[in-house]
Amino acid sequence: MKIAPSLICADFTRLGEEIKLLEEAGADLLHFDIMDGAFVPNITFGPFMLEALRDTTDLLFDCHLMILEPDRYIEKFAISGANIITVHVEATQHLHRSVQIIRSFDVVPGVALNPTTPLTFMDYVLEFVDLVVLMGVNPGFAGQAYIPSVTRKIRALREIIDKRGLDVKVEVDGGMRPDLAPEVLEAGADIVVGGASIFVPGTDYRENISRLRSRHRAVAAE
Repeated sequence: MKIAPSLICADFTRLGEEIKLLEEAGADLLHFDIMDGAFVPNITFGPFMLEALRDTTDLLFDCHLMILEPDRYIEKFAISGANIITVHVEATQHLHRSVQIIRSFDVVPGVALNPTTPLTFMDYVLEFVDLVVLMGVNPGFAGQAYIPSVTRKIRALREIIDKRGLDVKVEVDGGMRPDLAPEVLEAGADIVVGGASIFVPGTDYRENISRLRSRHRAVAAE
């Protein structure tokens, strides 16, 4: 199980320092929620911020494009330092083409689904991606409560992946807390995005990440 802190919850006035602290705390990769104010009701990072932060760490940059017509920006994020680029099923008319564009830049392609988007949208593209991101909340803002029905969706997706013999990772993004970690692990998640549960004012990031990870390990050991 890998933990991906979401920088949308970090202190924007000292992002470089925040990244160093996360790296020292044992984060596996860094999650960037890229929002355009159109597909979701919020605006966050752009490619120039990725470029400015790229030299601060060797951690993988996991870029989640919550934007309409993502094909227009894939190249910009790729050359700015993204290692993983995920596009939303709901935001592009030609999903296979978007995935192929991402891979053409030697970047890992991922596809994201909102909580109520059915898994059938993945039927004819699953073999072309390396990652599927299942939203645990309606995208746009951090700090929302996890939607319980998403666990059933994680389990169903894992069954599909295993049945088809594919090497596709499942990432869960939104509403994650330490007490929910065993549930999503058991359902089949490989990566958990942590936001508010990690960036708690006055706490140690290492302890917060360990709290998520230790719960996962306990279930795995069973």
